[in-house]
Amino acid sequence: MNMDMDFYHLNSKWVSTVASIWIQCTSGSLYTFSIYSQTLKSTQHYDQSTLDIVSVFKDIGVNVGVIAGLLYDFLARRRGNTTGPWVVHFLGSVLCFLGYFLMWAAVVGVLSPVPAPVMCLFMFVAAHAQSYFNTSNVVTGVRNFPNYSGTIVGIMKGFLGLSGAILIQVYKATFNNKPMNYLLMLALLPPINTLLLMWFVRIHNTHEGEERKYLNIFSLMSLVITAYLMVVIILENILSLQLFVHIVIVIGLMVLLASLLCIAFKAQERSSTSASESFLDEGSQLIVEPEPLDTEKMDARPDSSSNPLLDTKSQRALQLGENLNLVQAVQTVNFWILFVSMACGMGAGLATVNNMGQIGESLGYTSHEISSLVGLWSIWNFLGRFGAGYVSDYFLHTRGWARPLFMVITLLVLSIGLVVIASGLPNALYVGLILVGICYGSQWSLMPTITSEIFGVGHMGSIFNTITIAGPVGSYIFSVRVVGYIYDKEASEGNTCTGTHCFMFAFLIMASATLLGSLTALALFFRTKNFYAEVVLRRIRNIL
Repeated sequence: MNMDMDFYHLNSKWVSTVASIWIQCTSGSLYTFSIYSQTLKSTQHYDQSTLDIVSVFKDIGVNVGVIAGLLYDFLARRRGNTTGPWVVHFLGSVLCFLGYFLMWAAVVGVLSPVPAPVMCLFMFVAAHAQSYFNTSNVVTGVRNFPNYSGTIVGIMKGFLGLSGAILIQVYKATFNNKPMNYLLMLALLPPINTLLLMWFVRIHNTHEGEERKYLNIFSLMSLVITAYLMVVIILENILSLQLFVHIVIVIGLMVLLASLLCIAFKAQERSSTSASESFLDEGSQLIVEPEPLDTEKMDARPDSSSNPLLDTKSQRALQLGENLNLVQAVQTVNFWILFVSMACGMGAGLATVNNMGQIGESLGYTSHEISSLVGLWSIWNFLGRFGAGYVSDYFLHTRGWARPLFMVITLLVLSIGLVVIASGLPNALYVGLILVGICYGSQWSLMPTITSEIFGVGHMGSIFNTITIAGPVGSYIFSVRVVGYIYDKEASEGNTCTGTHCFMFAFLIMASATLLGSLTALALFFRTKNFYAEVVLRRIRNIL
């Protein structure tokens, strides 16, 4: 009897959510590149442009997750609710270990200094693992909580952004000031953590009445964990903390993360008597289950014939809110608007975080301060990811505001943050990184949610992972062709540059591009405004 009850508690969408959160907490090594980038540069004898090329392959690996998305979508449809997530997680664990282990071997001298193309391959493999972790956790979350997709995506993406600060705290408690050992930690910790937890990540097609209440509690706890890490980072800047203190900090962090499981058990107990299978509304794609497109059925819709823009079957098959596959989605204007907006916003954000170490060094920041900046970036990144999902959900449900409006606003503020960094004024880097980190993180929450709404959840994994290719495209343009080129041109002896001029012009260029991204997002807002208004009306009818 007790064993049955234990299995019942572990086999729920709430435990699945906690397992996904814990996996996300160790998946964001992408955002800690500045911790070991200087070591990589010096041991392999790279200049700044070469290091930026390596960082671009990191961005390509983490953002080109089409294979992960296609695999997840295929397994979820053909093999049931349990197979897809763990297979994708397992493959991610293998890639993570191989990539970081080979990088560690090259840095410590087990392998002789490797040519830049080989290091790019190692970096690509290591970073590509994150796309597998992220796809499995985010898409499973949306399928488990279709009515609150913005909130659950914000939570998942938020903890991914927060994972940079979490990994740094573990690093300081184990291998502080030993970047070579940090690479070994990245080769072991995320794969082991994922292999232990992936069995609990499953799709549960149920609808429970108190979902919003307990998702709010999860959201509150994520803010508590963020505040805890913020206080720790501030104390590290003020005081010189001993190793024992760092160990206590990590233990406290583990306790906070473990408390999420108690919330999951409580949610499962409260919903056990009222849980029922979710009979989802066919008209609202926010809560629809995946099913193949039926163009003949769509032709019979009364509203399709009344719209002069929908004259053919192929055009009708690409209406907002339908379950489109990847090929059909790529044929739409909305897909390419999202792609261009993300190339500008994500590309500029990635170029900023990739060069954070060199930016800080050129402006006279110490290595300790740069490490703190990396941790703070994770905090701002989390707040953007979590906040954009939660706030856009709130205003969509209460005011009927179309979600792309928040993309317009955050991209505009992102461009302002880039201008602040370009100014080079005292403490401008801290202020600029707050704005850039929050607004960059927002894109990672808004884009997958908008994708699930206007293209459907049936092929969400492959579609949103294809749009994320815009990230490395923008990162290559900004990191290599803009930031790296201008830095090397301004650099003196030893491939180093000191002063505001090293990055000012590059960041002004990125600010202009991000402003362009905000304008393209504004076009998406006008194109989808009526669709989101209809979604809100359907929600109200369902409630009544």
